[in-house]
Amino acid sequence: MTQTFELPAEIKELVAARNNLRTYYASYFERSGVELKLSFTLDGNLIGDLGEALAVKLFGIRLADARSTEGIDGIAPDGETTVQVKVTGTGRGPAFRQTETRADHLLFFDLDFENCTGSVVFNGPEHYATSYLPASFKNQRSVSRAQIRLADSKVPDSERLPMLIPSP
Repeated sequence: MTQTFELPAEIKELVAARNNLRTYYASYFERSGVELKLSFTLDGNLIGDLGEALAVKLFGIRLADARSTEGIDGIAPDGETTVQVKVTGTGRGPAFRQTETRADHLLFFDLDFENCTGSVVFNGPEHYATSYLPASFKNQRSVSRAQIRLADSKVPDSERLPMLIPSP
């Protein structure tokens, strides 16, 4: 059950600035004879922070203090359910690390920066998503785009966090 939403105007400004940077360097490289194309992908900590901010705004998540618990980003409005937030800007599935603690719930967002929209790809108990991971692994492992969508299709509506603002 994918829910979509518009990204804030401030993100549109960020995307526009990134696109201007892309155009500037593409033109510069062309004039200089450089056969390289840089994409200036929005990723890393910026995207993670956007995901957490969206979880607060869309679902009322109370963020944990300064990364206090590995694998847990916050607490749901019920005050008890721990939540992990994952986000992509590339259309890929979420990546997980082997941690001692797993969250009760997972929110996974896919942000489409070109259209300034986002979607909630997964909203449910984290075990539905992590069931696609090996029992033990090193570094990080990803759940594929198809697997995370399949996992979301298995989540009963009664196990989803309600969205605070309506989808467009």
